[in-house]
Amino acid sequence: MSDGVFTSAAARRGAVVRVVLLGGGVVAVTAGIWAFLPSVTDPAWVRQQLAGLGWYAPLAFVALQAVQVIVAPIPGQILGGVAGYLFGAPLGVTYSMIGVTAGSAAVFVLSRRFGRPYVERVIDPERLAQWDAFFERTGTLGLFGLFVLPTFPDDLLCAVAGLADLRLRTFLVLVIVGRTPTFLAAAYVGTRVADGALAVAATAIGALVVLSAGVYHFRGRVLAGLGAN
Repeated sequence: MSDGVFTSAAARRGAVVRVVLLGGGVVAVTAGIWAFLPSVTDPAWVRQQLAGLGWYAPLAFVALQAVQVIVAPIPGQILGGVAGYLFGAPLGVTYSMIGVTAGSAAVFVLSRRFGRPYVERVIDPERLAQWDAFFERTGTLGLFGLFVLPTFPDDLLCAVAGLADLRLRTFLVLVIVGRTPTFLAAAYVGTRVADGALAVAATAIGALVVLSAGVYHFRGRVLAGLGAN
């Protein structure tokens, strides 16, 4: 079963814009790293600079994490690792989940407010009907299962959930409980990189990549097992 993302003309145009913006962001970040090396690779120096910014740094990160759910230019798990590197595991997970929850709530509310025409801008109507059937059969349990697993796009799930018979507070509980384990793992990797335990970090990254690849490869069976067929 395909996710049906980016099958409409509007969705493809939006994807191109996001790719261009992401490319520009990568160039800017690369230029910044090049200018400030080796300081930027020193976690103690980075955290000292962030501490000097007070609450601006956490607020900026939370906003970025929320925006990635809405426009999806950057995988949230990558930002979760960055959070662990910058803020440490406890605060990193906290900031990530605040941002992810806020972004998920925004997509859910927009989907509910503007309805199917809004969602069909990014999801092909035929595929959207399949997702409707999935939620009708599995309910909140199926949605929770997809939130727990990596590779399923946050913005798509949140948009489809907004069309379902689901309360916002119930949806947010599913997001928080379902997404937290992934961001805990990502923050752990970030902290290990900051501590210089690169072998441990590489092992953890490898495990996450294998898990994500497996879920993506067998996503049709995963959906079937959750009751999509």
